Amino acid sequence: MSEEQNIATNEAATAPAEATAPAAETTGTAQEELQSRLAEAEAQAAEYKDQWLRAAADYKNFKRRVEIERAELIRSASSALLLKLLPVMDDFERAIANIPPEIAETPWWGGTQLIAQKLRTILESEGVKPIEAVGQDFDPNLHEAVLYEEAEGQEGKVIAELQKGYKLGDRVLRPSMVKVGRG
Repeated sequence: MSEEQNIATNEAATAPAEATAPAAETTGTAQEELQSRLAEAEAQAAEYKDQWLRAAADYKNFKRRVEIERAELIRSASSALLLKLLPVMDDFERAIANIPPEIAETPWWGGTQLIAQKLRTILESEGVKPIEAVGQDFDPNLHEAVLYEEAEGQEGKVIAELQKGYKLGDRVLRPSMVKVGRG
């Protein structure tokens, strides 16, 4: 064998050993690359899941808020109508309080009182209740002080109701117009 053939044989013999070393390194880096890509994909999946959970919670809160707003809208729409009916109720109560005795005995007046009673029943069925005022401590959330009058032992108490106030559930529909005593 010539020297050139010997060198070629030696190179051929060492070539597979050298070729397998980079292949092993390549396989290791490919595996590391795959693991890093997998870790990134898992992190991204966790982020997407977190975003989905937040969106689901936001949607649930949105639905609850819309239901509350819808109920409030219905309540405010009915309260506007009920507020318009209160002056009619006031007029009936003033008429009933000031009826002359000769008219009070007529069947016509009995029918008029039935109309007033129906109106009261309708208001009560919608949750409208009168605010108790006379004899109560003055409460600016429930009463509107129109007059102050000297009254012994009645400091801060409502001594007269000038216009009846009403509540719709827990909300004040119209405050009572009252006269408050000063001691």
